[in-house]
Amino acid sequence: MATKSLASCIFCKIIKGEIPSFKLLETDLSYAFLDIGPIATGHSMIIPKFHAAKMHELPDEYLVDILPIAKKIALAQGAEDYNILQNNGALAHQVVQHTHFHVIPKPNEKEGLIVGWPAKEVSKEELQKVYEELKGKL
Repeated sequence: MATKSLASCIFCKIIKGEIPSFKLLETDLSYAFLDIGPIATGHSMIIPKFHAAKMHELPDEYLVDILPIAKKIALAQGAEDYNILQNNGALAHQVVQHTHFHVIPKPNEKEGLIVGWPAKEVSKEELQKVYEELKGKL
């Protein structure tokens, strides 16, 4: 199992126990805890035990470990509606530069994640061009 940490990273410090947390679950690859600045009751975080700023830099085995933990936490929260949120980069609202996943209950309109969705109208020709470009890179 590959591990990598950064001494100055707040999440790496939480994993090492240098900063206290309300730990919910821990595996060999992941660490889950309550968010200390929740946007809903039970708002939780899951962080891999591998320091990677963005999800695409994370080895796949860490990603495989995270979603079952997110499922367990979502079930434990008991909310019928919830969000799994994962941001990559400052423009995408990532504050801590260590890959992390939020499990956020959405109990009502006022609590939980509030999302705007500025959908664009795109022609079928434009979609076809994007499709071909992406498909060619996969």
